[in-house]
Amino acid sequence: MMAWWKHLALWKKIFIGLCLGLVVGLLFKDVALMLKPVGTLFLNMIKMLIVPLVFVTLVTGITSMEDLTKMRRIGLKTFSIYLVTTAIAVAIGLAFGIIFEPGSGVALANDATVAAKKAPPLIDTLLALIPSNPMDSLVKGDILQIIVFAIFLGVSINLAGEKGKPVAAFFESFSETMFKMTEIVISFAPIGVFGLMAWVSASYGVDVLMSLAKVIACVYVASIVHMAFTMGGAISVFARLNPLKFFKGVASAQTVAFTTTSSSGTLPVTTSNTIHNLGVSKPIASFVLPLGATINMDGTAIYQGICAMFVAQAFGVDLGFADYITIILTATLASIGTAGVPGAGLIMLSLVLASVNLPLEGIAIIAGIDRILDMARTTVNVTGDAMTAVLVAKSEGELDEKIYNQENVE
Repeated sequence: MMAWWKHLALWKKIFIGLCLGLVVGLLFKDVALMLKPVGTLFLNMIKMLIVPLVFVTLVTGITSMEDLTKMRRIGLKTFSIYLVTTAIAVAIGLAFGIIFEPGSGVALANDATVAAKKAPPLIDTLLALIPSNPMDSLVKGDILQIIVFAIFLGVSINLAGEKGKPVAAFFESFSETMFKMTEIVISFAPIGVFGLMAWVSASYGVDVLMSLAKVIACVYVASIVHMAFTMGGAISVFARLNPLKFFKGVASAQTVAFTTTSSSGTLPVTTSNTIHNLGVSKPIASFVLPLGATINMDGTAIYQGICAMFVAQAFGVDLGFADYITIILTATLASIGTAGVPGAGLIMLSLVLASVNLPLEGIAIIAGIDRILDMARTTVNVTGDAMTAVLVAKSEGELDEKIYNQENVE
């Protein structure tokens, strides 16, 4: 039995943990609720990796690109792909909301009150990109500031020439050490996922899930459509690779994302999958993935579109073509403007609803199922990060297709 488990692929172990957690949560609620510390411990181990992994791998990724022209080119490609796929995602969300009408027949309480969270003004977001104290940013885990400092440091190491090479070598060694630590932590993923899923299913139960089954189904199906056609299509058309190999290679990251609901928290797994299963070079993965974990919100964009239609239909508000365009633009830009802000999903939803004058009271009921929706949107976000890394690596000639097409994946 142990030999069978030992040789099982990691993503299969994680999936088994997820399914067992779901069953235990539904059948043994009291026991499942006590399993939350198991999931929390795994989350803490993942969080332990985030700041040093993002910082070190990004610095290493930049120092490995001694050609600054190449770095600018890769940055432009990455940013463009994230913006385009986010706009497509919110359009898919709106289409599903229009076609399936998730808000029809749902009675939202008109007296429901919720304090709408405000996103920071754009100028404040831009000013906050530059850390006044990089050490403070590292301690607080301000990912955007850490990314900017890492970029400045990496570029400076390259510009220092020969004198900067010992520093570059230190970060390369540090990066390899962090990857090894990541492997150790990820080996506990099946147990952590089991504990998390048991707690989630025990906390929400079947009754709560069924009360808003239509909006939940819309988000999940739209997420699958976006991953299959937008992402799978991009892999097939632009990279000329088998999309099934891509989804198989990123399965572990998708499963962890689904249960942890954190793109940043899943970053260690996404990085490992992208390099070892998909054949993306470490420099590309180290640059593209930390950036994506912060600003790429395809899944959240789908959620914005469907939830906006849900609120409009529940309150009987008719939206026109101009409103749909406004929602697409607002959700796309807000995905960057609210990057790194806690509770970014609900903050973005506040912005989207306000942009077309929809009642913010609708956030109250959405917040009640936000965790369930967050599981789907985080999975899409992480898949989009990996897809972008593959597309950029392929375009730069830094994709090992032998690794991509291998039969056995982690």
